[in-house]
Amino acid sequence: MFAQLKRILVGRPIATEHQHHERLNKATALAVFSSDALSSVSYATEAILTILILGGSVALGLSLPIAAAIAGLLLIVGFSYRQTIHAYPQGGGGYIVTRDNLGDLPGLVAAGALLIDYVLTVAVSISAGVAAITSLATNWGFPALRDHAVEIALVCILIVTIANLRGAKESGFIFSIPTYAFISGILSMIVFGIVHDFMFGADPVVHSIDPDIPPTGEALSLWLILRAFAAGCTALTGIEAISDGVQAFKPPEARNASITLTWMISLLVTMFLGITWLAYTHQAVPNEFTHETIVSQIARTIFGVGPLYVFIQIATALILVLAANTAFADFPRLASFLSRDRFLPRQFSSRGDRLVFSNGILVLGLCSAVLVVIFQANEIAMLPLYAVGVFTSFTLSQSGMVRRHFRRKQPGWHYSAMINGIGATLTGIVLVILMITKFVHGAWMVITAIPLLVLVFRAINHHYRRVAEQLSLSGATLPPELRRHTAIVLVSGIHRGVLPALQYARSIAPDNVTAVYVDLDPEATEKLRQRWQNWGCEIPLVVLESPYRSLINPILRYIEEVETRYGDDVITVILPEFVPARWWEHLLHNQTGLLIKTALRLRGTVVTSVPYRLAR
Repeated sequence: MFAQLKRILVGRPIATEHQHHERLNKATALAVFSSDALSSVSYATEAILTILILGGSVALGLSLPIAAAIAGLLLIVGFSYRQTIHAYPQGGGGYIVTRDNLGDLPGLVAAGALLIDYVLTVAVSISAGVAAITSLATNWGFPALRDHAVEIALVCILIVTIANLRGAKESGFIFSIPTYAFISGILSMIVFGIVHDFMFGADPVVHSIDPDIPPTGEALSLWLILRAFAAGCTALTGIEAISDGVQAFKPPEARNASITLTWMISLLVTMFLGITWLAYTHQAVPNEFTHETIVSQIARTIFGVGPLYVFIQIATALILVLAANTAFADFPRLASFLSRDRFLPRQFSSRGDRLVFSNGILVLGLCSAVLVVIFQANEIAMLPLYAVGVFTSFTLSQSGMVRRHFRRKQPGWHYSAMINGIGATLTGIVLVILMITKFVHGAWMVITAIPLLVLVFRAINHHYRRVAEQLSLSGATLPPELRRHTAIVLVSGIHRGVLPALQYARSIAPDNVTAVYVDLDPEATEKLRQRWQNWGCEIPLVVLESPYRSLINPILRYIEEVETRYGDDVITVILPEFVPARWWEHLLHNQTGLLIKTALRLRGTVVTSVPYRLAR
């Protein structure tokens, strides 16, 4: 039943030799890897204005130069990641670059920051998308839908998770439609708005309830400007995704990835500056009374509340929900790199039935779902945790590229090192501002979680190194030849499930088999003795006393006694186990066999299970 359900949801397994057919072309890759970055334009301008409005109406005019500065930073960081793609065509992004050039510890810091940021990306994007959906439903007369935001968010996470488990091509097709709908909608709004404003002038936004804009607020200080700049830098989240997933592209991988990155940066800068310009010319400002987004205000003013406005709102809601797909593309791949380097469990480096890193996808879906439940699908409450991780990775990655340029000194390295150095400096400044301004509002959790995650990485790596040292053949000698086997069959009674185990024991140790039974009920023990004469296969039965009703301790003591008696034997403990026909029937039986096997294997005893499958 489980296999059939898995086949329906995930699809048929794909053979390993077909892996190259699952590569993405540039158009599909733009949808898969860029939804997070492109969707950020729907709230980046609003984030700037939310800070500037604290300085009064005069400060709002600074939105354009701040947006221009952020656009310049976008170009610098984008160019830096183009260099990263060509320098590291195997993918890996910030983790690979940082570890290769700055060492293990900075690399693990970058990896931990990115993993945390990917989880937050899913939780924040899904929650923001659900907020857009419930807001639209409220305007259409269904306000009760807002009370089910958590359930809707969890369903969205489940859908995105299943889509990614089905594979890159299928998930890419699913997410291409809303991504390109959003791009076309926003670009149409920008072009139509600029042309209309040039020909007829810009109409100011009309609010149902006028926003509270103080004529003068906080002092127009450098600190306020830096806070607005840092808030708007949420537009940079997600631009590292393509460099993380170079190997998902069709050959030539690096060239196709760099072209796609150029497309993404061009679209991102154009849409971000366009929305900021229209917000400035139409005097759109955050409204704490109506909670209408800046994009909604602009679209309503330019197009009215007709079909084009509804199209933009729906496309924005969908891409915010599907922006989580970027994290689903990159989290499993980064986890596989960490697993390959033995900093995460090996299961993360294994591909599933559909040639995707299924374990990473499932873990990301589960972690983001937990966050959504904890924060009740409130993206505003999670935003202070957001962006700290990605700017940590930006800074370390670009610093690593500077180190690489100085070490290799390839043609043009001075110019490249300068670009990466400027990018590292600027993102480092933004990171400091984010950490200071958002620390008490929740950023402390990410700042604390990153070093804890690094400690986990180091502990896992230490375990794998210790295991490798103990399993190494260096200095090893062949063990002595085995003289004979001693078989001990643990029985809980005499029935059809026990007989195959007794015969198996006689086959491996014909002259040295013993059946062992722990006396927990004298009446049941006496019945067993009587039936053993007819069904015991001429194997001696040893009954162990257990005055305190312990099952495992008498068995362990008996095995120690046998080991002392036969010092050069290999003792094999055989467990008869019946297998229920249906999965739920396991819940109706105790797990005594599992407890016994665990206790015996911890002391190094050979344990063999002989299954007896029950019929339906």
